[in-house]
Amino acid sequence: MSGGKDRTLCLVAFDLGAENGRAVLGRFDGRRLELEEVYRFANEPVAASGRLYWDVLRLFLEIERGLVAARRAAGGPLQSLAIDTWGVSFALFDQKGELAGHPYHYRDRYVEGIMEKAFAVVPARTLFEWTGIQLMPINTLYLLLSMKLEQSAQLASARHLLMMPAALSYLLSGEMVDEFTIASTSQMVDPHTRTWSGKVLDAFGFPRDLFGSVLQPGTLVGRLTPEIAQELGVEPVPVALTAGHDTASAVVAVPAAPSEGTGRTWAFISSGTWSLVGLELSRPVISDAAFQGNLSNEGGAFGTFRFLKNVMGLWLLQECRRRWAREGADVSYDQLVREAAAAPPRRCFIDPDDPGFLRPGDLVSGIREFCARTGQPAPESRGEVARTILESLALKYRWVVEQLERAAGVAIDRIHVVGGGSRNELLCQLTADVTGRPVVAGPAEATAAGNLLVQAVALRELSGLEELRSVVRTSFRTRLYEPAAGGGWEDAYRRFLSAVMGEPVREKPGSL
Repeated sequence: MSGGKDRTLCLVAFDLGAENGRAVLGRFDGRRLELEEVYRFANEPVAASGRLYWDVLRLFLEIERGLVAARRAAGGPLQSLAIDTWGVSFALFDQKGELAGHPYHYRDRYVEGIMEKAFAVVPARTLFEWTGIQLMPINTLYLLLSMKLEQSAQLASARHLLMMPAALSYLLSGEMVDEFTIASTSQMVDPHTRTWSGKVLDAFGFPRDLFGSVLQPGTLVGRLTPEIAQELGVEPVPVALTAGHDTASAVVAVPAAPSEGTGRTWAFISSGTWSLVGLELSRPVISDAAFQGNLSNEGGAFGTFRFLKNVMGLWLLQECRRRWAREGADVSYDQLVREAAAAPPRRCFIDPDDPGFLRPGDLVSGIREFCARTGQPAPESRGEVARTILESLALKYRWVVEQLERAAGVAIDRIHVVGGGSRNELLCQLTADVTGRPVVAGPAEATAAGNLLVQAVALRELSGLEELRSVVRTSFRTRLYEPAAGGGWEDAYRRFLSAVMGEPVREKPGSL
């Protein structure tokens, strides 16, 4: 602890995912961090007039309620608060600083076909060279371009664009600043200057003055406004910039020890609604191999980059569960995992990132149709469908890990799984078995822990990433999953590559 002070800090992390949000109170004594979830709320998109929106004002109201709950649980003053959210989403504000309209959801159908229009302006390879970001239709760039081409009244009245955590922080503090890790998910940031790319903005005709300052995580930017503090009955709590992208906060809390220079490294899987599979690097990898693999160089905290690929995650299982609930079978996730564990292994696989799985709908039928289309037996029971999803995720993780190794020129000897998916014992064991690498699972609360400990850096209570991770290792337990010998996964992976990915089989790099 850099400050050497004998006191316990009370910090608040607001962690908002694509389905729910929560307020987490962190008590940090300089050596250990204790977490207490004090408030939870739903994050439900709203469909209206043919569009899909984020209910940002409801989220702001829930944050206010969460702040009151955190102050009550702390029993005393709060030292700081910070917000992290899912990536790519943004809000627009007019010249008075008021919301110009309801923010669009990244699954809004109006982004369909927009990537091709974007590449007619800037070729895909050039866009990757400028930003280093994976080409995905959900990226901020494409929704913003769609609004421009539609002559959106919301965009016409906008004077400020803020990524979602920055927008919510602004409503709390009145300070309009963005943060690097979340801004990088927009595909409009220059990875070398770590601020908005003038080349991208100019090429697509976005006014430069729509975009403000981009600061690094671990910065104090203001305080709760006097009006909000009075309304909520709390002190004017300092507002910090944490790693605003939830995955960036989660990676901060990976309990990896410092590298010993062995030439090998660890990969991370931030497992939740999405699975983000990647490496932590000191510089971006912008190469033909990275482009061909559609890999991404997203901003990380403390001078790092997250060299990764987005993989559709447990949203597949969540959406299937919703379908079964509508049919009258409202089963828990734990029950689905038990049914999956009892189902026959390695029968059929899907590509989790098939475009047909991107939007809400009947994914159960979609999975069966995918298997039939690729010449595989279709899963019938809930357990078979769930097992197909989990095995396919593990197989896709291996495929991405091997891409990362080739593009970055490293050997990956272990995988850290953090986030809610680290609690899924079957998925963790499948990941170890399929990849042939040990899996270290935990902490499940990595995003909240990372958010809170970056606040401690902003308050100068911690010196940086190495000291922060030492606190993580002291504070949270992990579980090791060793890969089981045999099991038929090499043959399964060959079938996955040929039938699902349409690729020739490659030899597994290295000898691990």
